[in-house]
Amino acid sequence: MTLQEIENKLQPQFKRIEDIAYHNQKKVLDAFIDCKISSQCFNGTTGYGYDDVGRDTLGRLYAKIFGAETAIVSPLLTCGSHAISTVLFGLLRPSDVMLSATGIPYDTLHDTLFGKDNGSLEEFGIKYEQVDLQGDDIQVDKVIEKIKALKPKIVYFQRSRGYSSRKAFSVDVLEKVFKQIKPFMPKDGFIVVDNCYGEFVEKKEPSDVGADVVVGSLIKNPGGGIAPNGGYIAGTQKAIDKIATRFTSPSLKLEVGSYEQGYRLFYQGLFLAPHIVEQSLKGVYLVGEVLKSKGFKIIPDSNEPTFDIVKSVVFDTEEQLVKFVQTVQSVSPVDSYVLPLPWDMPGYEDKVIMAAGTFVGGASIELSCDSPIKNPYIAYFQGGLTYEHVKIFAEKINNLY
Repeated sequence: MTLQEIENKLQPQFKRIEDIAYHNQKKVLDAFIDCKISSQCFNGTTGYGYDDVGRDTLGRLYAKIFGAETAIVSPLLTCGSHAISTVLFGLLRPSDVMLSATGIPYDTLHDTLFGKDNGSLEEFGIKYEQVDLQGDDIQVDKVIEKIKALKPKIVYFQRSRGYSSRKAFSVDVLEKVFKQIKPFMPKDGFIVVDNCYGEFVEKKEPSDVGADVVVGSLIKNPGGGIAPNGGYIAGTQKAIDKIATRFTSPSLKLEVGSYEQGYRLFYQGLFLAPHIVEQSLKGVYLVGEVLKSKGFKIIPDSNEPTFDIVKSVVFDTEEQLVKFVQTVQSVSPVDSYVLPLPWDMPGYEDKVIMAAGTFVGGASIELSCDSPIKNPYIAYFQGGLTYEHVKIFAEKINNLY
């Protein structure tokens, strides 16, 4: 099958993605206008960062776009896992219960949840419980049973798949679950969503439909491939007030936090994010369909909508998986000459191989791919700042297999 034939086949999905991108671009533009963004917002500060206009306005901007009351957006949040950990420690207290409704969270959060003498929630006397998924579905009845019995302070949802074979959850699915569980939650409970990889993939965000907190990384979707680092936490005023005490300290909350380099890249990246996500989504559909035509299983299938920027590809052997990841690296604009190999990456339970020839280190909104070395051999392919770049990669693998 030629690449042109594959592109023609994907036109219905491409049109759906373009419609979502237009909606989200208008939403973002309207928020920039409503928040009166000016060049003054791009200026950095030093020291304590009192009255940091760029920092405070960026938080208001994210809150408006994500349908939240307020937000923390900061380069001082080093990654998505750090942002999530900050949320958990901010909302939970000794003897509280955290309930995950979507099974075990992503690998890099395990040490936040478990362990002795490592600063984990367990060490602080916080109990963790989970309800495993049934296939790709949340077991709502079992979640409600756990809520009734345990009265958890947090009910936690991971929107994307992590290193599993499931699909990502749509906002519509999450909204239905939120409505079902809300009547049974304690009054001081919070619904928290790990929103990584899902921002701007749909017209709504989980915080638009009932999540108390959504969390993500700025070197994924909302940074638009330009933000150099950072994370965001958006949600209700009540939740963010508590989280702010952990983000800095109880006496300071969001009054401090400077960034001398300035905030232009964070604003510019956010403005570009709907378009960059569109480019990434078209690219992962193209690559997925090429591999499907070669006989490989892809998740989700090309005739299905996707709810994050990840395409899972199931290979038969470790050698096939490693070769695919190495091919991603070979067409990267940065470090194309480097040969990725599996290694013991910090925070992961299995050896991991990762292709990330990116302008921003490890930015998975850029063309990238990673996978744990374990059976089933699933490559998690994501990103692409331009569709044309991903198409060049698709041409290479169309000739390779």
